[in-house]
Amino acid sequence: MGVIPVGIFLIVHLVVNHFATRGEQAFNDAAHFMESLPFRIFLELFIIFIPLYFHAIYGVYIAFTSKNNTRRYGTLRNYMFMLQRLTGIFTLIFVTWHVWETRIQAAMGAEVNFNMMESILSNPWMLAFYIAGVVSTTFHFANGLWSFFVSWGITVSPRSQVISTYATMLVFVALTVIGIRAIFAFV
Repeated sequence: MGVIPVGIFLIVHLVVNHFATRGEQAFNDAAHFMESLPFRIFLELFIIFIPLYFHAIYGVYIAFTSKNNTRRYGTLRNYMFMLQRLTGIFTLIFVTWHVWETRIQAAMGAEVNFNMMESILSNPWMLAFYIAGVVSTTFHFANGLWSFFVSWGITVSPRSQVISTYATMLVFVALTVIGIRAIFAFV
């Protein structure tokens, strides 16, 4: 669930938000396109919200039942394991807040557009929260992608896991840059 469909939605969402770097009209056009997709409510429910919150609720269970062993074994992967749980919790809080500020407000009649995001991000605390949220979310996705490759038998050998580590770090950096650039386009 974290890679398909939630990960794909994350990438699409960041790309649509990145249209803000081209100006207010470009973002509003991209947002309007997403809002006018056929079967939007069905897509939001079954491709975004249900998989996302299933992943999140199950992830919270895993985060609170897993044993972190970074004190005993201080390897990179043990720290990544711990960070995966921490960023999962923070990402759940961030995404829930973001959905409240945007999608729920839209359902109550507000228009999701450049001005809405500009208003949200004009508060320095919200700006910091959104930056932390994007970094947390992109890390959680990229590190989860590494785990997905291992658990699905795509990267079995130690060498392939090292290569996968570098590749998923690049995914993290690329998505983070896209997300942060989008945020600062609203400021």
